[in-house]
Amino acid sequence: MIRTSLTQWTQSAGHDLKGVIELSFPVNLVCTLTGATSGQLAAWRKGPSPLLAPEVAGKPRALYSFRDVVALRTVASLRKEIPLQRIRRAFQSLQDMDLTDHPSRYTLTTDGTSVFLVEGEAVTDLVKSPRQQILVSLEDVFKPFINWKGEKVVDFLNPRPHLEVRETRMGGWPTIRGTRVAYGTIANLVKGGEVSAEYVSEYFPTVSPMDVADAVDFDRQVESVGRRA
Repeated sequence: MIRTSLTQWTQSAGHDLKGVIELSFPVNLVCTLTGATSGQLAAWRKGPSPLLAPEVAGKPRALYSFRDVVALRTVASLRKEIPLQRIRRAFQSLQDMDLTDHPSRYTLTTDGTSVFLVEGEAVTDLVKSPRQQILVSLEDVFKPFINWKGEKVVDFLNPRPHLEVRETRMGGWPTIRGTRVAYGTIANLVKGGEVSAEYVSEYFPTVSPMDVADAVDFDRQVESVGRRA
């Protein structure tokens, strides 16, 4: 079973959301971090009743907020357990109940047949199929998983051993572990071949060759999503 609440996670982890930098996440990076395909994202943000429309921008290209990314990670994780129609029904039930905050603010669970809203001690079946709840934490949503296409989705908080995602650092943009250096900054530095991994530390003293290797590898994965989009 999956349980997720961005509010609960940030509070339990002691994060102060004041002053968080708000960045825009492009589709290829969102796909890599959530396990959703670009086609799924397009389908989920379109139509008269979109499942999740991007907060930052929908046109000319979709740009998502960090909490959009967390919510989409939840949807993709739920999707591997239950049909999309039930997830849509659950999201519609939230609207019908006048629960109109961002989806990442709610604690949602699934037992493989339904979606439940958890509010303190109260549990509401959003798909009208009551089941016994076995709740786990948001950390389970962030762990690697196999999506509905059989593809492995990266660890959300550590998409590579030397990369990490922290909401209070660079607005959740993936960075070199323990730094504020974005993965793309390092990948772009060595991509042209003019600077080798061994010499990156002359520009960024805290970045090691292993950091560089992970940044380049992750950038390659993100770019491959862009080519398939």
